[in-house]
Amino acid sequence: MKKYLNLFDLSQKVHYKTEILSGLTVALALIPEAVAFALIAGLSPLTGLYAAFVMGLVTSVLGGRPGMISGATGAVAVVLVVLAQSHGPEYIFATVVLAGLIQIAAGFLKLGKLMRLVPHPVIFGFVNGLAIIIFSSQLKQFQDVDGNWLTGTPLYILLALVGLTMLIIWGLPKLSKAIPASLTAILAVFAMVVFLDIDTKTVGDIASIKGGFPPFHIPKVPFSLDTFMLILPYAGIMASVGLIESLLTLNIIDEITGTRGRGNKEAVAQGTANVISGFFSGMGGCAMIGQSLINISSGARARLSGIVASVMLLVFIMFGSGLIEKMPMAALTGLMIMVSIGTFEWASFRTFNKMPKSDIFVMVVVTLITAVLHNLAFAVIIGVIIAALVFAWDNAKRIRARKFTDADGIKHYEIYGPLFFGSVTVFNSKFEVEADPDEVIIDFSESRVVDMSAIEALNKLTERYLKAGKKVHLKHLSPDCIKLLKNAEKIIDVNVLEDPTYKVLAD
Repeated sequence: MKKYLNLFDLSQKVHYKTEILSGLTVALALIPEAVAFALIAGLSPLTGLYAAFVMGLVTSVLGGRPGMISGATGAVAVVLVVLAQSHGPEYIFATVVLAGLIQIAAGFLKLGKLMRLVPHPVIFGFVNGLAIIIFSSQLKQFQDVDGNWLTGTPLYILLALVGLTMLIIWGLPKLSKAIPASLTAILAVFAMVVFLDIDTKTVGDIASIKGGFPPFHIPKVPFSLDTFMLILPYAGIMASVGLIESLLTLNIIDEITGTRGRGNKEAVAQGTANVISGFFSGMGGCAMIGQSLINISSGARARLSGIVASVMLLVFIMFGSGLIEKMPMAALTGLMIMVSIGTFEWASFRTFNKMPKSDIFVMVVVTLITAVLHNLAFAVIIGVIIAALVFAWDNAKRIRARKFTDADGIKHYEIYGPLFFGSVTVFNSKFEVEADPDEVIIDFSESRVVDMSAIEALNKLTERYLKAGKKVHLKHLSPDCIKLLKNAEKIIDVNVLEDPTYKVLAD
């Protein structure tokens, strides 16, 4: 239990001032994002803010990646929008609870290890697509309430304030790192707008954030099989999207900090946070890469920053809404644009002439799907599938057979490369059954029998030699290959020769 109550990373010194200031910066950046995502889902702004508070607090305390920030996200909002429009917020709360239970189960089943299957080009594409999403989402701040692009003085004021914010974030660390540059930029632009009475868009122009403590209530939905079947698809997709985005964000933060998070623990924490969020009027969520990068770039490395961010967000909602609603959107827009610039893997351009073309293709596809469809989970899944198919194709071409006949007239086939579904056709083409002598040795010392297709290929090949009245020895099969053949005997006729038990000569 102590490992879950450990609020700080005891492996390194906690810089309390850095953690607190970074948490305050993140809290300010969370507000417009949470409000916007709630509106996307067709829910009230407080639903997104409550989710940001609960998700951020619970995952900061229980999560497997100190410094990572969770809250209401666009990926989750897109999943829930149809259900919100058709059945209302109570069904959303029930869906969030069920999604959380699915994520908890995934954590206990240790499915977090599946992130090892995500290749680096997919992560590159995911990060680049996400950077494009973060940047493009800021463009709406340059539009009026009717969706028309700003012109004249309002545009020039907004551009100047955004530019000033970006300049401070870029330049201040070169002079001093005593105070997070992001927080300094926000406060400086805020002060300028207030004292000079500059007319520009503020947080209050989006929606009011005033509210109380998140109210607890059990979702008011019929407890029936019909309700369960209705929300199950949405909950399953939400759980998957949330875990994929959270675990990928965890991996990215791991790379930046040079430390290692715990994926399965994070999955349990994300699930617990969603369950609690559903019972406290929140729309749920997952890890937020933008806010996480703000936190990490500000120097935060422990759990304290996330706790401060969530608590301060609640303070703003309950006591400081009047002040926060006067905050200029230009400051937050400049901050998020800098986040998008920092998020983009500019080094990926330098790999175009060095990486295999297949990896470049995967990276570009994932980037485009992420940026265009805003569907992060779908982009990652498609990227993994393409990468797996490319890997299978490349390995299918690598199987080779070195052939020679020894002094006793026995023909040897030395197999190189894995024997699996993709390489079966090439494998079969290597053998000359009719022309071969009466005794043949197939040597697997440099090969492995991988799957059922490979077993069936061996079965058919030995049948061909038996029908031709010729003797076959399978040589140097590894123990795992022998076990695979043994297990397969129950469902297919493994027609292999020369072993006393399973007709395998292991040599």
